[in-house]
Amino acid sequence: MNVLTDNFPTYWEGFLGTVQLTVYSSLLALVLGFVMASFRVAPVAALRFFGTAWVTVLRNTPLTLLFFAVLLGLPRFGLVLPFEVFAVLALGCYTSAFICEALRSGINTVPTGQGEAARSLGMNFRQTLSLVVLPQAFRSVIPPVGSTLIALAKNSAIAGAFSVTELLGTYKTINELGYNIVWTFVWIAAGYLVITLAISALFNLLERTWGVAR
Repeated sequence: MNVLTDNFPTYWEGFLGTVQLTVYSSLLALVLGFVMASFRVAPVAALRFFGTAWVTVLRNTPLTLLFFAVLLGLPRFGLVLPFEVFAVLALGCYTSAFICEALRSGINTVPTGQGEAARSLGMNFRQTLSLVVLPQAFRSVIPPVGSTLIALAKNSAIAGAFSVTELLGTYKTINELGYNIVWTFVWIAAGYLVITLAISALFNLLERTWGVAR
């Protein structure tokens, strides 16, 4: 227990860093995922191509490689931002590809007659998608989106290798002070468990409120 009590400020700082990375990256991933899912089902071929390319590239790129590309590559083109912002960009963009596919799978569960009925009433694509299709699709994609954001929280550990304050990186400081490495990682794991259980509880609540009844 002394590993935690003696190093609580270090653990707390890392815990807050992981929470911030998770929250900001999740918001970015949800927005981009929604946009890309809209592109993938759009009637415009150029938008469908862009959405498909976005998903294909990011889903097949290792996250660590994406971190290198964003944190080390973008500054070479004159874009200099705090490493925390670069980490959010890398995590958010990577996760958005999986959010996009989850949303698209939900859109595909909506009967085509729903869209045809909306168009017959004079609705355009944007209105049909936002007012008819997505509200129904949202109910079926709550569990997979929740699982994706839980994975995002755990993937944020990679940011520690790029000088970003997060929970896993605290082991370096604590290990240098001579504390037991096993208990150091036990408390780190407990911190991640708190975060992932919180996300799981939130999405369980959403599923009970709006999910599809089975």
